[in-house]
Amino acid sequence: MSKFQPIEFYKNKKKEYSLLPFRFEPLSGNNYAVTNLAGEHLIIPRDALENLVRHKLDSGSAHYVNLRAKHFLTDDKTQIAKELLSIKLRTKYSVLSEFTGLHIFVVSLRCEHSCPYCQVSRQSDDKVKFDMSTEVADRSIDLALRSPSKNIKIEFQGGEPLLNFPLIKHIVVAAKSRAGDKNLSFVIATNLALINEEILSFCKEHEIIISTSLDGPKEIHNANRPRPGGNSYEKAVAGIQLVREHLGIDAVSALMTTTKNSLGHVKEIIDEYLRYSFTGIFLRPLSPYGFALKTKTYAAYDAERWHDFYLEGLEYIIDLNRRGVKFREYYTSTILTKMFTSQEPGYVDLMSPSGIGIGAVVYNYDGLVYASDESRMLAEMGDTSFELGNVLTNSYEDIFLNPKLLDPIEESFAYSVPMCNDCAFESYCGADPVFHHGVYKDFIGRKPESEFCNRNMKIFKYVIERMEADPYVKRLFMSWAQPNA
Repeated sequence: MSKFQPIEFYKNKKKEYSLLPFRFEPLSGNNYAVTNLAGEHLIIPRDALENLVRHKLDSGSAHYVNLRAKHFLTDDKTQIAKELLSIKLRTKYSVLSEFTGLHIFVVSLRCEHSCPYCQVSRQSDDKVKFDMSTEVADRSIDLALRSPSKNIKIEFQGGEPLLNFPLIKHIVVAAKSRAGDKNLSFVIATNLALINEEILSFCKEHEIIISTSLDGPKEIHNANRPRPGGNSYEKAVAGIQLVREHLGIDAVSALMTTTKNSLGHVKEIIDEYLRYSFTGIFLRPLSPYGFALKTKTYAAYDAERWHDFYLEGLEYIIDLNRRGVKFREYYTSTILTKMFTSQEPGYVDLMSPSGIGIGAVVYNYDGLVYASDESRMLAEMGDTSFELGNVLTNSYEDIFLNPKLLDPIEESFAYSVPMCNDCAFESYCGADPVFHHGVYKDFIGRKPESEFCNRNMKIFKYVIERMEADPYVKRLFMSWAQPNA
């Protein structure tokens, strides 16, 4: 067949509809996932996809009607389709105008735990030179309140931040006195070993919530999070109960970290969260940063085994919901929010442009500012690629217009990254230049080799196919798309 067609071919060709930008990805069997710029998706068979792109799709077919409704094509009945699609796209990126909402204060690097997976080079609890000073804290507050965001969350991290609780009190009071029209909220990320009624009284007065770690049943938690006395699990669960007694059941949340000790025990870990009345869990992988990468912990960690761990856990959670137990997996919920709504959940790893600096920023105990918590972890290993400045010597403009922040954000904007720009799941995914730099020494990485990319691709396909195969799962997952539902 000649690649050149006679003029009559073009004169007689009918174009009853116009295509709007979309991408597609093969699923199992004969089906394809198609997505538009706003992230709306449909599942259609290959023959319908071929007819669509060849302008041969029957306007009376269900596929045509669905594709038109979701802004994959436009005809004389949908003249405003382009405008609607652009509105959805602007809504999706509107969060960028808010800039940084989460400001992490590392008030101490000291810690009485010695977790083998710890992502920072923690210091023993008697080395007070690793505490943030009042001077650094005050300057960090000034910078945090310069953010365009109306809603500022200050999160206290460490080490163990409660080892420097007097400074936490100072920061909370000082920030509230300077907040002006900003809406402030506060979180303390703590292992709860040091929690007491004095601390909780202050938290109640200032509506501070608590985030802690619960890695699973006693044996797993204690193996992951050793401390003198070997009772980190007892301290954690007693602390959870104490916080709830003083602040309410929703005032404490928990995160788990997956290690080789966790693999093969996902049901027991989920059951532990249910035992303590948590309504969900984040089955997160181990991050390859900081102290964890210095040890054999990460080398012994198998990403494929984590994927099996995650899927087994998600299937167990689906089964729990079938049996009337309301419980969710938060990473899946974040993806579903991006898939079914115009909201940006704000989870840094799934933001594009990258959430470093935009979604969160870190003020270290020594005054250094990092583009993300993971950036600080890389710096602990001697890699300062994402060190943005010092609160004592640099201005807000110096720090947030630093090429160390702007360059990786620009380079990792997923819509313009090779392979990402062709991916049907780009709207659900994000850019993690810190991960790719830390592992591959490149802001964007080579996608076929990227663990970040491969992990998310598998999850996106699984979530879509699982909903397609089971109406109950689709209803459940759509309810998870609403964060507060």
